[in-house]
Amino acid sequence: MKITTVPFAVLRFQYHLVRFPLQVIEERVVARMGAEAPARLLYERTLGVLDATVGHALGDPKLEKRGSALAERSDALSRAARLDAAASQKEQHADAELQAKRNKAIEDQEQAHDAMERGVEDARVEAEERKRAAAEAAERRTAAAKQQADEVAAQRRDSVEEATRGAQARIQAAEQKASAAAQSKLTDAQAKRSEAASRRAQADRVEQLADAEKEKRQAARASKS
Repeated sequence: MKITTVPFAVLRFQYHLVRFPLQVIEERVVARMGAEAPARLLYERTLGVLDATVGHALGDPKLEKRGSALAERSDALSRAARLDAAASQKEQHADAELQAKRNKAIEDQEQAHDAMERGVEDARVEAEERKRAAAEAAERRTAAAKQQADEVAAQRRDSVEEATRGAQARIQAAEQKASAAAQSKLTDAQAKRSEAASRRAQADRVEQLADAEKEKRQAARASKS
């Protein structure tokens, strides 16, 4: 195991402990809300942003990816809900206009029956066209929002992958540098030990020669006396 991974592993474990109550709230409370309930979308987006941020900071790609996906899903559902609400409002407005025209046609029935019939028909056709146009516009906006969300998600994934590769490259470079420095120190130490051993051997030889010379002189003096 790399030395640099130990603190991150501890921090990731601590974060999972802290996040457990949030997970319980999500499963027991938030999950019971409607899929597009504003409170649920806000909670899920907040939790997703938190997971993505912590995952990026702690080097946990799985947690970061899961958090980004949850936040992006909440954003997409929020935009879709707003678009649906706008489409419903336009549809109600079109229905109100239709009803107003029908009422006007009924009021004018006694004066011009034929004109009333034509007015009602024209109003109905116009209202249907507006409803279709509003529905088509809402579908186009929803599709555009989804496409934009997919593009943003793809860009974020690319950025995360690039940052991860860069971090890994820096870590590997640091490890290689540290290994090279350690190897250089080891080589120097071995060279110094070899040099010391050579000097000790040389000193032993000099000492042996000196002892031999001393014994030779003592023997010579003994023979003369």
